[in-house]
Amino acid sequence: METILFLAIIALVAFLYASVGHGGASGYLALMAIWGTPIGEVRSTALVLNIIVSSIAFIHYYRAGFFRWNLFWPFVVLSVPMAFVGAMIPLEGSVYKVVLGVILALAVFRLFFISEKKETKELKILPAILFGGAIGMLSGMIGIGGGIILSPLIILLGWSNIKESSAISAPFILVNSISGLVALLYFSLKWNTDMSLWVLFGILGGYAGAYFGSNYFNVPVVRNILATVLSIAAVKLMLV
Repeated sequence: METILFLAIIALVAFLYASVGHGGASGYLALMAIWGTPIGEVRSTALVLNIIVSSIAFIHYYRAGFFRWNLFWPFVVLSVPMAFVGAMIPLEGSVYKVVLGVILALAVFRLFFISEKKETKELKILPAILFGGAIGMLSGMIGIGGGIILSPLIILLGWSNIKESSAISAPFILVNSISGLVALLYFSLKWNTDMSLWVLFGILGGYAGAYFGSNYFNVPVVRNILATVLSIAAVKLMLV
């Protein structure tokens, strides 16, 4: 029964995150911590699920026409190499979870006051590159793709609307997760024996979430889902 519940929650996490263009690593990390997954397997497992679900989300949002290359590339210039470096600097204890939880909580607070803007501001390249590098480093250190930080950031700065942020976050998560996983190959890669089953349920939930998020959920719905996802992640990270 516990296994069925665990798989169902993985599918739900994948659905919620994929609907807003995310891979779900922060949700998987919190879930595995609660379930007592060996710490050595947590980061690699979360990254694998992240890669699969974010890939599905990207395909759907790209097909729906929300992806903007000129908004994407500045953030990945430094994020990919920094995610690799960060993955080789594992953090011990719960301090990083509390810090990330606080960041996400602040993002949630601001998202509740965001209204969809008809026009967005011009992207500032240098700040975007620096933000990307910082997010990449943090992402690598704790085993996420960084979309859960990038998405509210670019919305709050006015560089993107809700749907575009989802379309940008998905490939951002994808490339950073791959970078972090490659680093773990040289550092401390460990697999969970039930990985294939987890991946299957992640695919099912991720496909459904990305499909509805990119095609049917309107902006208020996506914004509310994003705020809900961030809230859950913040609480879990601070309490686990």
